Parts: sequence; structure tokens; C-alpha cells
Amino acid sequence: MDDGIDISTSAETNAHCSKSVYTSISLTHVQYTKGDFIGFVLAWSSLVPFCLLVAFVTLIVFRRDIHTISYFVGLLLNEAVNWILKHTIREQRPSRDISVLFTEYGMPSSHSQFMYFFATYLVFFLLIRVYRNYNWMDDLWKYALIVGGYLCATLVAYSRVYLGYHTGSQVIWGGVVGLVLGCVWFAFVQAILTPFFPYLAGSRPGELLMLRDSTLIPHVLWFEYTSSRSEARNRQRKLTSRKSQ
Repeated sequence: MDDGIDISTSAETNAHCSKSVYTSISLTHVQYTKGDFIGFVLAWSSLVPFCLLVAFVTLIVFRRDIHTISYFVGLLLNEAVNWILKHTIREQRPSRDISVLFTEYGMPSSHSQFMYFFATYLVFFLLIRVYRNYNWMDDLWKYALIVGGYLCATLVAYSRVYLGYHTGSQVIWGGVVGLVLGCVWFAFVQAILTPFFPYLAGSRPGELLMLRDSTLIPHVLWFEYTSSRSEARNRQRKLTSRKSQ
């Protein structure tokens, strides 16, 4: 993602900043006004999309779940759509009192579009794909995650306006596009791709990559926990039996 990320700064550039003194988070150079604590917090919040991408890559590498891969592919396609829209609409970003090099166009905001795609897909994933408890009280964690996802998306969108990288309309339309694409992609994965998951997992390439299809498992975490515990106990019994012989 290249939305609003400062590519290069120099001492000469900072010397020309007459209205505000800017500083940046050294990791990605997302800028905020020096001494502004709220700007500092919002600058870090704007890094949430990058954290999510790292989390997805980590999950894919270690779990190899096909639906997680599909979720990640949807996020990448969402970014591609954002790039096309930006270079088609070509709406400029709001003017700032500092000269920095970053992506020229700002409509729609890729941060906002990314986060609302993520939050919207998460809603359908939790309510449709994840197991349902008999008692709604036991599902409160799902609703907490849903609310938290949209609150986080809103915070990231607001940070882009506050930090001067986007106008209000740019983050609003980014959120709308992300929400729509999240609905469309989940429907596509659920209705079109999911029936092919067992064949993909059972194929030769799927076996080589150790891909998993967890669609029919109601409680994946509990299944993996009980399976690993049972396997560990069996191996322990075999080891004890060999030592006693």
C-alpha cells in the first residue's frame, strides 16, 4: 500500500516548512505535527493495514487455510481496484504546508477502503462461517469483534483526514467502496470458490503446499487443540512403552 506514505524527506524540505514543524514515525514516515499527541496516536493507527497484512501472511505461512488465503486475495484485489480508481478519477489530495513525495491521487483513500473491506468481510465470516453457539451470550465475542473492526476502520479513516492526507469525501468513498467490495468478495468466495476447496486441498499441488480446508469443521481452534493433545498423548504412551520394554 502506498497511500499517503512519505517516500523521501530531507533537511532542505524541512527547512521550507513555515507553518508547522512535522515529524514522522521512523518505520514508515507517516507524518504528524511535532508535539501533537493526538496526531502521534492517529499516525500509529494509520499503520493498522500494514499490521493486518503481516498478520495474514503469518497465518497463511503457518496454517495454510484456503479460506484465509481467499480472504487475503480479496484484500489484494481490493488494493488493485483502489489503484485503478485513483488513476481514473485523478482527484488531488488536500494541500499541505509541507512538500513531501507521496502518491499524487487521493480518491478514494486506500487506507479507508482497505479497512472497511476487512471489517465488512469479517462480519460475514464471523456470522456465517464461524460456528454458532446455542446460547447467544457465548457469541458475544463475535459482536465485540464486529464492533471493534468497524471502530478501528473508522479510526484509521479519520486519521487520514486529521493528518492531512485525504479529504473527508475521499475517506467516505473509500469506505463505501471497501464495504461494497467486501460484500461482493465474500459472496463470491462463499458461493463460487468454497465448493472447490476440498478438491484444491486434495490435489497434488495442495498436498505439496499442505493446504487445509476447514470449511466443515465447526470449531477449528477446539479441533486443532484436541487433535494435537490426542496425538501428543499417543506419542507419549508409545515412548513410555518403549522405555519399559
